Amino acid sequence: MGGGHFQEFEDEYLETLYHFHELKPGERVRNGDLANYLNISPASATEMVQRLARNGFVDYVAYKGVLLTEKGLEHGQMMKRRHRLAEVLLSALPFDGDIHETACRLEHAFDDDLEVCISLLLGNPILDPSGKNIPQPSERIAKRLDKSSNDMCKMNKLSSGNSGKILLIIHTSESRKVLQSIGLEIGSFIERKDDDYYCNGNLISIDENLSNQIVLRC
Repeated sequence: MGGGHFQEFEDEYLETLYHFHELKPGERVRNGDLANYLNISPASATEMVQRLARNGFVDYVAYKGVLLTEKGLEHGQMMKRRHRLAEVLLSALPFDGDIHETACRLEHAFDDDLEVCISLLLGNPILDPSGKNIPQPSERIAKRLDKSSNDMCKMNKLSSGNSGKILLIIHTSESRKVLQSIGLEIGSFIERKDDDYYCNGNLISIDENLSNQIVLRC
């Protein structure tokens, strides 16, 4: 078994333990409950929990259950955040597949750089598509977001008197036609004056939903 695959298993366990932490903070999770949730054998759950304990991610007491350490809590929170960010991203795209299952795969492809990028492009959302809270970023990610957030914004968040260039457009085949008809494309210069938008100096009409799918570099 490759190290990368095993790392994914560790990530999955820690994310699951963070899920239990969200429901009942500070309470130990019994191996049987963990095994049932992950649909694996109790023996497999015990083996992984013991491995996580050796690596400092959890505090495990036989017959009493497992509790995330500070290190494990940080990692589990990171994985849950990346999963829910992936769900928000997929919901914004013309994606017809299983959002949850696809997000489960995507979250393992995230690194710090991608997490920062996706957070900025999505406007650093606080809720996932089902209304669950997206965990706060780690301190290192938060510092990078604070440093970069002033450079990017969604078009509908552009303040009157400000301007920016289009960096990203998330659109469907239908909205693409609308965008083409009004001349909006990557690199277009957008200005906002009161409630009006101008594209390369020309007054345009665009609805709130579509302007929410356009990211500017200000």
